[in-house]
Amino acid sequence: MLGLAAAFCRYGSKFGMRQQRFITALSACNKEEGQCVVGGHIDWDNLGFGIIPTDYMYVSSCTGDDGCFRQGKLRRFGNLELSPAAGVLNYGQGVYEGTKAFRRENGDKDGMFLFRPDLNAERMQISAARMCMPSPSTPVFLDALRQTLLANRRWIPPHGKGSLYIRPMVIGSGPVLGLAPAPLYTFLVYASPVGNYFKEGTAPLNLYVEEDFHRASRGGAAGVKSITNYAPVMKPLMTAKSRGFSDVLYLDSVHKRYVEEVSSCNIFIVKGNVVSTPATNGTILPGITRRSIIEIARDLGHEVEEREVDVEELSGADEVFCTGTAVGVAPVGSITYKGKRMEYKLGEETVGKKLGSTLFDIQRGAIADKNGWVVRI
Repeated sequence: MLGLAAAFCRYGSKFGMRQQRFITALSACNKEEGQCVVGGHIDWDNLGFGIIPTDYMYVSSCTGDDGCFRQGKLRRFGNLELSPAAGVLNYGQGVYEGTKAFRRENGDKDGMFLFRPDLNAERMQISAARMCMPSPSTPVFLDALRQTLLANRRWIPPHGKGSLYIRPMVIGSGPVLGLAPAPLYTFLVYASPVGNYFKEGTAPLNLYVEEDFHRASRGGAAGVKSITNYAPVMKPLMTAKSRGFSDVLYLDSVHKRYVEEVSSCNIFIVKGNVVSTPATNGTILPGITRRSIIEIARDLGHEVEEREVDVEELSGADEVFCTGTAVGVAPVGSITYKGKRMEYKLGEETVGKKLGSTLFDIQRGAIADKNGWVVRI
């Protein structure tokens, strides 16, 4: 048995204890009204970012020969039964996506919303192809998100309290002993209500530039969302956290001088009117939030550069911020490199704050969604 809940790794003892208290409190959930009652009131203020089992997950399968995922089924959220020889367990043959469902101020009257889910479908297809796996078509992918969201709608936090994180995955579930693609694949979608990704909440991040470990190398799979990309960053991440840092900023593995990514998000630097971010050259994941921020920045009159960003440029930057589905748009307060701590502008008037606020306003319907990014369910 492979437990999805057991697979989640909590970072930080205080965060883990808080998350466990919330999960324990689920025993007091009002099943009729779909509300989680803790201490006599609905407690959406202490979500954090961790697995909270919801009601249903979506599951579909296909063979490697067929290569086609058809209509799947909803089933109660629970464990998966896999062969010990499953391709995902032995050779890491798996890819995943992440998106969020959210409410607007009027709650159920407005409905539920997703942000650019078609791009998640496209990226999963690219990722799966790189890992020699079939992938769901865009219509099948979007329908799976819709079914999962509707079946778990009571778990979507109120407006401003968080979102329902939805994770679609394709894994090699069939048994394979020799190094080869699995004969059977499973497409599944599960969800969990979440708050802020970082334990700092909305406070500025403090990053550490890693020089000994690398997240990616040219010709590898870092440009796609393979499950194999994430376990290798846990060791440097845990070391950085033990030293009081929020996360790790990685350099390229060839020259060891060009900024690439933070452990689970893209990075931007701001100098004057210029917003720069490392180009997606195969070692950097093309983030959907990243792409959206680039488009918003250009619309607002900023010059945007996608290029190699030398680590030495960090000392002269006005601002630094990170982007990602899980993290949103997170300000960086400082970066430490070779023992030197560099600090950056923060506050409501910063470029990063304005770009993030514009994105949030589009999502909540405060300004026009001229590009059709927000999808109502």
